Amino acid sequence: MCLHSGLTSDEVYNFAWNPHELTKCEYLSSAKRQGSMCVIKKYKGNPIVKPADVKPSIEGWRVCGAFNPGAIAFGDEILLLMRVAEDCLPEAGCVRVPTYRFVGGDSTPDILEFRSDDPELELKDTRGVVYRGRDYLSSISHIRIARSKDGLNFTVDENPFIYPVDETEKYGCEDARVTYIDGRYYINFTVISQDSWATRLAVTDDFQSVERKGIIFHPENKDVAIFPEKINGVYHALHRPNNSGFGRASIWYAQSPNLEHWGDHKCILRPRDTKWESMKIGGGAPPIKTDKGWLIITHGKGDNQLYSLFCVLLDLEEPRKVVRRADEPLLTPTEPYEVKGFFGNVVFCNGVVEKDGMVFVYYGASDETSCVAITTVGDLLKSF
Repeated sequence: MCLHSGLTSDEVYNFAWNPHELTKCEYLSSAKRQGSMCVIKKYKGNPIVKPADVKPSIEGWRVCGAFNPGAIAFGDEILLLMRVAEDCLPEAGCVRVPTYRFVGGDSTPDILEFRSDDPELELKDTRGVVYRGRDYLSSISHIRIARSKDGLNFTVDENPFIYPVDETEKYGCEDARVTYIDGRYYINFTVISQDSWATRLAVTDDFQSVERKGIIFHPENKDVAIFPEKINGVYHALHRPNNSGFGRASIWYAQSPNLEHWGDHKCILRPRDTKWESMKIGGGAPPIKTDKGWLIITHGKGDNQLYSLFCVLLDLEEPRKVVRRADEPLLTPTEPYEVKGFFGNVVFCNGVVEKDGMVFVYYGASDETSCVAITTVGDLLKSF
């Protein structure tokens, strides 16, 4: 979606930025020639990662989604930490669901099978089944790394990077966000279990091994984005507790002395009564520091379960304070890969990388594929 430019979605889609052919200035002048102001452009080569690009974890599983990538610059590469969802190959007369078994400290992917005519089996919806009163998911997720030199063309690792290792993660690991702080890479991700969903923290130095630090936001909470530096001597984060009572799910602020224990919680952004945010809102990628404030990309879930992206600016010294909030979406589902998929009409961002003066906004489309849109900090600040 190109704001205030008069461009159609097809014209935006057909813009291709090649970092080997265009300089930053040429990219900006190209955008200006196409309209009065173009805030962000979707990459012509989207989707950049599809389920078919990912090897299944085990025989009998199949990849049905590679989406919602966290993103980070590491050495001379850009890494995507994608949520890879897998279900089971069908078999006549059976309902099959993926699972993990934990024995003696080992974690093993496996398949549970139920007779399709079993009267104790209930098909809940496309995402799960219930057997003897217990819920099971029809797919299970882990975090897989994809690697790129240019931020556009990615090679996917063959094996999972973060996957269920104990009962708190039994139903999957989802939607990683990565923050570089003081020389280390902190990864928070959503864990799903019989006790609902929560947010877990891990840390890595090499993206080969990972050390888990435990659950940092208890059930039911997700969409955690940790700021990349201390402010006034403490760490800061945004999070999104579930709201099953009054109001609608909103974006909250918290702070911590050590990244593991969080407090001083405050709701700072609530959904507005618009078609874009009628159901709920949530945070996205770790904030970008600018001279105007902390720039964050949020998502809104609106009418007909449509997901869109927005820009918000928080105060540099007191990030619980909202400085500005965009009225119009930064990105909406317009292209076939965003409108149709496992869960259509969704764009969802939890990974942003600054590279060579550009901002690569990585996002999941339709809960199925990974995509990228390209912009600059200056253009994002114009979206307010």
